[in-house]
Amino acid sequence: MILPRQPRAVVFDMDGLLLDTEPLYRDAILAACDALGHRMTVDQHQQMIGSPWDVNRRQLLGWFGEDFPAEAFHADCRVRYHALAADGVQTRPGARELIDGLVREGVPMAVATSAGRVGAVDHLTRAGLIGSLTAVVTRDDVTRGKPDPEVFLHAAGRLGVAPADCLALEDSHNGVRAASAAGMMTVMVPDLLEATPEMMRLCVCVAPDLYAVRDLFEPTVGASSICVSSSRA
Repeated sequence: MILPRQPRAVVFDMDGLLLDTEPLYRDAILAACDALGHRMTVDQHQQMIGSPWDVNRRQLLGWFGEDFPAEAFHADCRVRYHALAADGVQTRPGARELIDGLVREGVPMAVATSAGRVGAVDHLTRAGLIGSLTAVVTRDDVTRGKPDPEVFLHAAGRLGVAPADCLALEDSHNGVRAASAAGMMTVMVPDLLEATPEMMRLCVCVAPDLYAVRDLFEPTVGASSICVSSSRA
């Protein structure tokens, strides 16, 4: 399928979509949990992907009890993550090519992330991507994190484009829920999470990578060759 209309702007998630950070976060989280004598399952970790810390904190207390030392766990996760990312973080396949192409076409872009502002700006700067973005909207800029749509609506406002005319790119289930609820044309580009039937319903399509997303901007290229089609139009 082809996009229902040509996007006037693009809103990116950051972790797992533009930056290959999710495996590093996963390893840090599981190790920090083990250090506290708790075993986190794969399903529990996957439920955390794409959500801000306040949401994840409530999940952890529900799983491991109200006496779980959430703040100490969070601090340990940060230390372990920064050690794993000390040599830099790679961009996801096709990220630079997609952004460079959108810059040439004059399409405004924003990031809508569950990360805090300091970390997000640092990561995007070190990856050499921040100069191409019109706006970076983080968890610090909104009152409610994903799966609430606020971060995407805020990004659309910063871009000056109606949400319905924005293409949202996400890798997580909570991110897809947030972008879809914002009324954006949503494309899932899976990383650690697979596209479930729910995701298929919420997305315009599911793309195998960001190279395929670039082809969505070419009206002569049918998305049937690059995307798994969705029931949503």
